Amino acid sequence: MRIRRYTKRGFTFLEIMFVVVIIGILAAIAVPNLARKANWAKIKATEAGMKNTETALQEYEMKVGSYPTTEQGLEALVKCPSDVEKDDWGDSSYLREVPKDAYGQKFIYKCPGEHNPDDYDLYSTGKDKKDGTDDDIVNWTKESEK
Repeated sequence: MRIRRYTKRGFTFLEIMFVVVIIGILAAIAVPNLARKANWAKIKATEAGMKNTETALQEYEMKVGSYPTTEQGLEALVKCPSDVEKDDWGDSSYLREVPKDAYGQKFIYKCPGEHNPDDYDLYSTGKDKKDGTDDDIVNWTKESEK
């Protein structure tokens, strides 16, 4: 009659470290790709928000006869400015709230624009939230893109 010994078999320290290294390598590859995709999604969401705002600005211009001034800002799309006739402005607001970009910042609006002198400039300061940097999302053609 044989006596069997039952030994607990587990993972060695070396095997566990090997698995941890593999997980680390996979994470090092995946995380930067996910971060790039997240930023790309925020850029696209900001561009979509700008298009909606531009549509509201065009509707405002058709009813009132001009775009809101820089001083009136995009608030003129939410609440009738004091220097605009309520009948000209319309029955309801053009937007429910002052629009923001995907980074949580209000769009910057200038009328007349520096880049679009016959129209307006509308832009987001982008991820770094600093005006005039390469990551700004704008409604005009940047010089570097030409």
